[in-house]
Amino acid sequence: MTFDSNAAYIGSMLNLRSATPDDAATMASVHIEAWRAAYRGLVPEPFLAALDRDRRTARFREFLASGAGDTYIIERDSEPVGHLTIGPCRDDDLDERTVGEIWGIYLAPAHWRRGIGARVCRRAERILRARGFGPIVLWVFEGNASARRFYEAMGYAPDAATKTAEVGGPLPAIRYRKDGPTTGALASKAPRRPPDRSR
Repeated sequence: MTFDSNAAYIGSMLNLRSATPDDAATMASVHIEAWRAAYRGLVPEPFLAALDRDRRTARFREFLASGAGDTYIIERDSEPVGHLTIGPCRDDDLDERTVGEIWGIYLAPAHWRRGIGARVCRRAERILRARGFGPIVLWVFEGNASARRFYEAMGYAPDAATKTAEVGGPLPAIRYRKDGPTTGALASKAPRRPPDRSR
C-alpha cells in the first residue's frame, strides 16, 4: 500500500507493507527509541533504561509469528521508520465484531512531527472501515499530553473507559473512540480476537 508524500517530505514516498518475523529487530529498536523519547518523565526512568532490544525482538518475533492482529512496517523511501498494528477491539466491554482498534502506531523519533503519524492513522482507519468496523478505539496514557492532542486532532475523544497499566509502576490510561460508517466486508469476518499480549 503506497500513498503520496505531503509537504513535510517532498519527493519521498511512504509505504505500508505487512510485517514478518524478520522485521522484529527493527520493530524492537523503533519501539524502544519511541518509548524512551515519548515517556521520559511519565514512565519511571529505571523501566525505560531496562528496555532490552534482544528481549523486545524476541517478543515481537513471537507476536508476529502468532498472527495476532495485522502489523505493517512503515517505510519512507524503502527505509523502515515505524510500525502500525490494528485489529478487532480487545476490550471485553465492546463488540470485537463491530469495533476496530488501533493497537499501536510507533515512529522513530527522528520522523516525528512530519505528518507521517496523521497519514498512517488515516490509513489505519480506512483499512479497518473497509473490513466492516464502525467505531475505532485506541488507548493512550492519561499523562501523555502530546499523544492526546494528536488523537483529538484526528477526531478521537475519550469515551470514559480507563485502566491502569503496570510499567515500572501504575500508570493510568484512557480510551479514545472515533465513530464512523462501515464499508466493505462484514466485521463478523474479522479475525478472532487474539490474547492481549501487545500492550
